[in-house]
Amino acid sequence: MLLLLLLFLAISSLGSLPVPENDLVGIVGGLNAPQGKWPWQVSLRIYSYHWASWVHICGGSLIHPQWVLTAAHCIFQKDTDPSTYRIHAGDVYLYGGRGLLNVSRIIVHPNYSVFFLGADIALLKLATAVRKTNTLAPGSCHGAGWGPVLNMLPPPYRLQQVKVPALSNADCEQQIHDAFPGAGDRKFIQDDMICAGRPGRRTWKGDSGGPLVCKKKGNWLQAGVVSWGFYSHRPSIGVYTRVQTYVPWILQQIDRVSLCFSVWSHTSRLKQSSHTRPPRVLELQV
Repeated sequence: MLLLLLLFLAISSLGSLPVPENDLVGIVGGLNAPQGKWPWQVSLRIYSYHWASWVHICGGSLIHPQWVLTAAHCIFQKDTDPSTYRIHAGDVYLYGGRGLLNVSRIIVHPNYSVFFLGADIALLKLATAVRKTNTLAPGSCHGAGWGPVLNMLPPPYRLQQVKVPALSNADCEQQIHDAFPGAGDRKFIQDDMICAGRPGRRTWKGDSGGPLVCKKKGNWLQAGVVSWGFYSHRPSIGVYTRVQTYVPWILQQIDRVSLCFSVWSHTSRLKQSSHTRPPRVLELQV
């Protein structure tokens, strides 16, 4: 089963994560992900009467034995019945043989609105905790997901991974206005967002809710949650919810004691350990 992962130790331990111009972070242009490479990645499902099965709608990340972090827009209504969702974890194949996990609680950030950008973040509590795996995770910074690689195509049934360059919020905003000059003075990129992508490489439809993760100085960091983007070729960027902005809110929802006792440091002992070390939330500054 998938390793139980956590995002955070304490607010005081957060720092800034500078990213060089040539560093790649965070699925168009992706490759097949090996089994166990991204052990925190999960698939969020709803039941389709047309297909008579639970179908993938979004990604997510395990941040705790019983908690999944995803995008708020993946939840149809703030008061949605948790039983209408399932979680598939621990497999790179979208419809693999592993069983589905029940969801017992859904918490959508109160400031999220489908009509306004920002606060695109939500938590799902699992009815039962997942168990650990003996898989080790690699280095570098990536995004991953099961979203379609091209418009109008079915989703890839094997998890895809991609490296994409980070952009400053100012550069990201400029690219959007260059592509849509009629937007006027509207501000698209808010302070709680991160942009990443380049032509031929970015997250795509179906990747929503999945994590943007990096490995820095031996620690896995989740910097963002796949939020939105543009389906046209320009601008070729993905927009992510900046996780650190919502750390206080996450801590209000999840048992702080279990978080503090469960966070590990990724050290040289990793090769001798049977557990993958979890990501911790750090701000990704570009």
